[in-house]
Amino acid sequence: MKVGVVGASGYVGGETLRLLVNHPDVEIAMVTSRQHVGEYLHRIQPSLKGFTDLTFSELDYDKMTDKCDIVFTAVPHGTATEIVKALYDRGLKVIDLSADYRLHNAADYDKWYGWEHPHPDYLSKSVFGIPELHRDAIKKAQLVSCPGCMAVTSTLAIAPLIRHDLIDVEHIIVDSKIGSSGAGSGSGTAHAMRAGVIRP
Repeated sequence: MKVGVVGASGYVGGETLRLLVNHPDVEIAMVTSRQHVGEYLHRIQPSLKGFTDLTFSELDYDKMTDKCDIVFTAVPHGTATEIVKALYDRGLKVIDLSADYRLHNAADYDKWYGWEHPHPDYLSKSVFGIPELHRDAIKKAQLVSCPGCMAVTSTLAIAPLIRHDLIDVEHIIVDSKIGSSGAGSGSGTAHAMRAGVIRP
């Protein structure tokens, strides 16, 4: 299977590639980055040195369609909407690692993320990517939207209790914490003062 990764220079893209390079049925065919076009992948993702001599490319949908069977999008939330749609419309299978297609109700994007989804008709096309719960649907899907760490841990903890009717679904409370680097490698005020600081 020939795989492409859009946004391969970030934390999520790097970890995705680290897992993919050792998969016996995967060939990394194309990696993209806006900032590092022409640079060797292992210069930005040192853990991949010795695994590949690929260089970063610009995002070119036609080239990606020619070279890849499936594409992982590892770009920041809010920037994947157009990329995913373009890849989907070209018939590629897409595994989106952003939040852009996780929710099926378009109104929830404004509520939770503060922006209006530009392609609400595509939301129902995505499968929520937890294989423990949706393995068969994921196998058949053209678009898989991977949940974030908070959603995965919460869902996997609660799902068996709901399945066996052991809890009242009207009274579930989830209290989760994440490190300040959980939102990516960009600079931010959360990194400087971590002690005693909790933010929603």
